[in-house]
Amino acid sequence: MPKILTLKEKWDLLVHKLTNQFADGDELNMDGIIYLIGVQELGQGQREFKKDEKVNLMHIAICKLLEPYGYYEFDYFDDDTWPHYKILTELPNLKPGEQTVLMKEAIINYFESLNY
Repeated sequence: MPKILTLKEKWDLLVHKLTNQFADGDELNMDGIIYLIGVQELGQGQREFKKDEKVNLMHIAICKLLEPYGYYEFDYFDDDTWPHYKILTELPNLKPGEQTVLMKEAIINYFESLNY
């Protein structure tokens, strides 16, 4: 029978794997992982992004991560091929620890859906 991993164990494995693949020695934090997801979802490959584009990349990632939970829905691609989402349901007021658990779970689910 396969061992069932806890959220913490899955998170630690994912951080380790992503850090080894994408970071130069420093362990990736949640913001770094969300940024990577945004770059992936934009689909324009690795390039230099301006500060406001980096913020937009993180927004894209958060929308994509929370889409399966019913908070956002993909709407359209703009002329520059950036994805746009619409809000379906306002996020509940969560305590910081609850927000972290939700985002870790959403990130793990995202990478599991990609068979990463």
